[in-house]
Amino acid sequence: MLPWKRVLRPLAALLLTAAVAVVPAATTAQAAETGTASSTGWNDYSCKPSAAHPRPVVLVHGTLANSVDNWLGLAPYLTGRGYCVFSLDYGQLPGVPFFHALGPIDKSAEQLSAYVDKVLAATGAAEADLVGHSQGGMMPRYYLKFLGGAGKVNALVGIAPNNHGTTLGGLTNLLPYFPGAGDLLNTTTPALAQQVVGSEFMNKLNAGGDTVPGVRYTVIATKYDEVVTPYRSQFLSGPDVRNVLIQDLCAVDISEHAFLGLTDRIAFHEVANALDPARATPTTCASVFS
Repeated sequence: MLPWKRVLRPLAALLLTAAVAVVPAATTAQAAETGTASSTGWNDYSCKPSAAHPRPVVLVHGTLANSVDNWLGLAPYLTGRGYCVFSLDYGQLPGVPFFHALGPIDKSAEQLSAYVDKVLAATGAAEADLVGHSQGGMMPRYYLKFLGGAGKVNALVGIAPNNHGTTLGGLTNLLPYFPGAGDLLNTTTPALAQQVVGSEFMNKLNAGGDTVPGVRYTVIATKYDEVVTPYRSQFLSGPDVRNVLIQDLCAVDISEHAFLGLTDRIAFHEVANALDPARATPTTCASVFS
């Protein structure tokens, strides 16, 4: 084994350990494994969309997250506003509980496709709206573009989405200097390798344009993002696109990549605006209290 590999594997374990320290208690993670969160108000398959909010909302978590922990802030925010809200787990690796979205992204998109069908069948709705954080804001674009999702989705809202690949602040530029590093990422955590700027997956996803007709796109980004870099690479080009920098709405909002999706009620307000633009209200620093 090359010496750097002996360093990389313990480092990966350390990152996973750190992730455990920042996610909520194992009780919620256990709920994520069973795919249920109905006791908290979402993933209630008896929920029928109202006339005011006629489409169910499907929440798509990010890398190393799950269907409960990623949404302990946003899901109650939306259910409290009368939405039928659902969330799925995807991209699971064998023997890795709780920390998902690590498997091949194209296969994760197939899981999303099946889940949207399940939600539409349960609710009787013709279309869904998708809201995703990080990889969860980008992966659905594969579903929309290659798996027929455009006919079943009205809007995609990406919170800090990795739409064009990340440099991780320049760290990915070091991969060529470590022989076999790319292969190791591809083998052990395919989704991480696929999210690097210039990857084959990213080139395929964005070839021919960022968007597909018939879907409204919103991107909500923060200039303090340290994971998807540069942050402007998150923005999309095309018709029916709204790119939002959260600091343009509230200059003192210092949320970085994780907190933008986990706790930022200013971002949540902008999500609600994107889901219901006809009833949108201005998003400001005061939106944290709304």
